[in-house]
Amino acid sequence: MRTTTSSPRDDDVMATRTTRPGGMRGGARGPAAAGSVTGSAGPAVRARSVRLPGDPQAASAARQFVRDSFAEWTAQRLPCAEGLTGRLTDETVLLVSELVTNAVVHAGTTVELRCRLDPAPGRDAEADPGAAALPGVVVEVSDRHPTRPIRAREQGAPAEGGGAEGAAAESGGHGLRLISAVAESWGITYHRAMKTVWFRLPVDVDVPGAGERPEPEIPYDDQLQRELRAAELLAPAARRPARREPGAGRVDNGALSFLAEASDLLSGQLDADQVAALAAQLIVPRLADWCAVWLHDGDGGAPGRGIAASGEEQRLAGVWHASESRTDALRAVLEKQPPEVPAGASPGSAPAAARWPWPDEPGGYEPGGYEPGGAALACPLVAGGRRLGTLLLGRGGLLGFPDDVVGLLEDLGRRVARAVATARAYSRQERISQVLQRRLLPRGRAQVPGVESAVVYEPREGAWAGGDFWDLFEAGDGRWCFALGDVCGSGPEAAAVTGLARPVLRLLARDGFGVADVLDRLNKTMAREAADSVAAVAAAVAAAGAGAEAPVEIREEGEQARFLSLLYGEIVPHPGGSGGARCTLASAGHPLPLVLGTDGTVRVVAAPQMLLGVVQDATYVSESFDLCPGETLLCVTDGVTERRSGRRLFDDEDGLATALAAGAGLDATALADHLRNTVHAFDPTPPDDDLALLVLKAAGGPA
Repeated sequence: MRTTTSSPRDDDVMATRTTRPGGMRGGARGPAAAGSVTGSAGPAVRARSVRLPGDPQAASAARQFVRDSFAEWTAQRLPCAEGLTGRLTDETVLLVSELVTNAVVHAGTTVELRCRLDPAPGRDAEADPGAAALPGVVVEVSDRHPTRPIRAREQGAPAEGGGAEGAAAESGGHGLRLISAVAESWGITYHRAMKTVWFRLPVDVDVPGAGERPEPEIPYDDQLQRELRAAELLAPAARRPARREPGAGRVDNGALSFLAEASDLLSGQLDADQVAALAAQLIVPRLADWCAVWLHDGDGGAPGRGIAASGEEQRLAGVWHASESRTDALRAVLEKQPPEVPAGASPGSAPAAARWPWPDEPGGYEPGGYEPGGAALACPLVAGGRRLGTLLLGRGGLLGFPDDVVGLLEDLGRRVARAVATARAYSRQERISQVLQRRLLPRGRAQVPGVESAVVYEPREGAWAGGDFWDLFEAGDGRWCFALGDVCGSGPEAAAVTGLARPVLRLLARDGFGVADVLDRLNKTMAREAADSVAAVAAAVAAAGAGAEAPVEIREEGEQARFLSLLYGEIVPHPGGSGGARCTLASAGHPLPLVLGTDGTVRVVAAPQMLLGVVQDATYVSESFDLCPGETLLCVTDGVTERRSGRRLFDDEDGLATALAAGAGLDATALADHLRNTVHAFDPTPPDDDLALLVLKAAGGPA
C-alpha cells in the first residue's frame, strides 16, 4: 500500500510527508493518522459507511448521508457529538460533495463513503506539539479505479496564449485545492483494488488542557459581510491570498455549501412558480429580510397563469417576508412599480445586480422596520439570451450590500434563471402534448343502444402524445363503429400517423363502406405514403450520385412512414330491444379480441392479418358473430399483452384471458378498472408503452 498526503504549498499538491500548521502529521499512515478504524485499540471511534452507485445522484445521496450520520451521532449523545454544529456540517458536506463528484466523473465506478467520529485528541499531540489537539471527524471516499490519479486544478493565472488551456483548467472542478484549503489534514491512500481520498476536520469542543478560544465580537455590518461573503474559489483563476482573515474560511465554505444546496433544490423543479418559491426560501432570512420574484411568462408560461401575448409584461410570481404578517403590505407596494430593464441594456445581456429604491412610501410599508429603511437589490434572471424575470430582495438597516454578497446573489440568480427556463420548456412541451392528445383522441364515445362501453387510455410516462388511439362513433344506418389502433413507434411521428388514420376511418365508415373495405382502403393509403418516402429517398440518392441537386428532401429516419396495427369493427344492436348485437370485425396485425361468455369462458373471435401499410395489395377479410346479452368484448393494444415483469410477458400462458375471466359478472366500467389494475400490478415499474383497452358489454343476460 502506498500513501500520499497533502502539502501546504499551492504548487505541490502531492507530497510524501508533510505537517499542516495546526493540523496532524502526514506520512505513510494516511487516514490512520486521523483516527483508528472501528474496533481498534484506544478511544472508541464511531463509524458509518455506505456504497453509492456511480451516477449523477451519488453526490446528493452522499450529502444526505453525512447529515444523517451527524444527526444520529448527536441523537445518541456520543462523546464530542455536541460539536457537530451547522458550520462543521456545511464544511463536511461541501468536501464530501466535491470528492464524490470527482470520483463519479473521473473514475466512473461505485463509490464507498465512510464517516468516523474520533472523540480522542490527535494521536501525535505528545510527539509533536503542533499536532491536532481537538477531536475530529474523518471522512474517506473510495473508488474502484486505483490507477487513475487524483487531479487538482492549477493555481494562479490562466495559461498563456488564450482561453483554451484556461478553460480546460476551469472545467476540472476545485478538486484537491478545495480540500487543502478547508481540511485540517488530508491524504490519498492507494490500495491494490481501490483508491481512497480522506480528510479530517476538527470538532470544536471543550477539551481539558486545550485552553479557551473566545470568539471576538464583530460589529453587525462587518459580521453580515463576512457571513455572506462569496468564496474566492468560485472566481475564475482564483489565487489564494498569502494571509487569510480570521473567519474567512468559514465564510467561503458557507457560500459554496449554500450554492450547492440551491442547485440541489432547483434542479428537479418543473414548475416556474415552484422555482420562485424555493429561491425565496433560500434567500429569506439568510441573505435578506424580504424577497420578490417577477416572471416574464410570454409563450413559455404555464397555462392559465396570466400569459402575456407579447412576452414583455411580467407578473409578480411571489412575495416572501421573514415576518409573514408584512407580506401582503409588501406585495401591495411592489405591484405598483414592476422592475424594468435598465436603460441601454439589452434583454439578453449578462445578468448584473443593480441597486433598487427601498420600497416604502409615506404612511405605507416599512419592510424591515428600520430607519431610514435599508438596501434593496434587483437581480435580472437571464438564461439562453432571454430575460425571464427579476429577483428583487432587500435587507433593513444596511446602506448597501457588500460586493461579495452581490456576487453570490448573481451566481444564485443564474441558477434560478436556468431552473425557470427548464420549467418553462417543460410547460411548453406539456401544453403541446395536451393539444395533440385533444386533437388525436375523440371528444367522447358514442352511446350504443343496449351495449355498455368503457375505455382505458394511458400514454406511457413522459410521452408527448401516445401512439395508441381509440374511437367509438355512430356511422349511420343503425351502425356503430369502433377502432383500437397502435402506430409502430412513438412520439410526434407516431402521432402524425394517428392523425391520418382516425379521420380516414370515420370518413369511410360514414360513406357506407364495410369493415373489410375500410381496412383495404386505409392500407392502400398508408402503403402509398410509405412508397412515396422510399421513392423520395431513392430519387435523392440517384440525383446526388449523378452530381445533380437532389429534387426532393431526404427525410430523417424518424420521419419515415410508419405501420399501423388496427382492430376495427362495427356493431348493429338487435332490433326490438331484445338485447345483444351483431358484431363484425377484423384484426390487422393487432392483439386478437376476446369475448367473455356468461358462463365465464373466454374465446378468440378474430384471425390475425397483415399490418396496415406494409403490402399495398393486401386484402383483408372480416368475421361476424353475435354478442349475446351478458357477453363482453375486450379489445387491447400490445401495451397490455406485452407488459413485462423480468422475462415474463403479461399474456404469457394466456394471462390476458385469465385476467378477463376473473372479472366475470362486472359491468363494463368495473371490468376495465379491474384489467387496468391487474396490468399495473404485474410489475412495480411504470409501463414503458402506451396502454389502451376497450370494453363492450351487451346488456341483459343472467342476473
